[in-house]
Amino acid sequence: MRIGISLTSNHPNVKDPRQGARWMIERAAAARRAALDSLFIGDQHVSPAPYYQNTPMLGRLLAEWGEAPAGCLFLLPLWNSVLVAEQIGTLAAIAQGRFIMQCGLGWGEDRFAAMGANFKTRPSAFEEALDIVRRLLAGEKVNSSRRFRIGEASLALRPAEPVEVWIGASAPPAIDRAARLAEGWIASPGLTYDEARAQADLYRERCVAYGKQPGAVVLRRDIYVGESSAEAKAVLQDALSRGYRGIPAEALIAGSADELAERFRSFAKLGYTEISVRHLTNDQPKVLGSLERLAAVRAAVAQA
Repeated sequence: MRIGISLTSNHPNVKDPRQGARWMIERAAAARRAALDSLFIGDQHVSPAPYYQNTPMLGRLLAEWGEAPAGCLFLLPLWNSVLVAEQIGTLAAIAQGRFIMQCGLGWGEDRFAAMGANFKTRPSAFEEALDIVRRLLAGEKVNSSRRFRIGEASLALRPAEPVEVWIGASAPPAIDRAARLAEGWIASPGLTYDEARAQADLYRERCVAYGKQPGAVVLRRDIYVGESSAEAKAVLQDALSRGYRGIPAEALIAGSADELAERFRSFAKLGYTEISVRHLTNDQPKVLGSLERLAAVRAAVAQA
């Protein structure tokens, strides 16, 4: 099982806008020192709190990263498809290793309205956008007169190697879509253990139905690796007291390095090939300490 990181891009309590960016840069460097297997950042628009946008931020973070895979999330119905392909072409040229495109439908009718997009048609818009992006990355000249009206579009700066697509999905139709269209599936961070088992089983079943081998089976998890089990539990309780992201306590993982390795191995037994972590605290010294200790978790899981 691989262990990667999805860096928090939402920093509601920063007073200096540069502070959140510095934190993300420091965390990317710490993740590299911990030899984590992948680096990702998310996508959000018209956020009520400071949110650092994916493509410029990842361009900066790649300076701290190495040859391990990296990528970012695109909520495709909210983007111009040609722009997405151009951004990927540039980011893949900056990256030393493989670029992975994560994508999803997006959420929030107010956010869609603010971006001039139709919330009700997002599934069909997603599939249309993904098709356009893939064709551009493959070197095709694209014309489209459907929802996205495109004339004679092409991409001169293309990635040196094929870009994998991982789709984040929780609802059964969306998991089916990931099996049908993508090279990987990303499970929600809020799933309980039993839900994670059921959804992984469904994803593999749908891959078989489409005559495909499952690709990356990725589980998002919000975690904290403590100096001790007791210290980790204190951080967890503080997060829960604030109503942490509405995620159930069972889906959060906090403990010693040995305890996290044991929990991660339990998900490997369900068929997950990668865990993409996000930290359940935004205290910078604690996050950097947790990342340092995550190296031991990765080593223990790799030896299992």
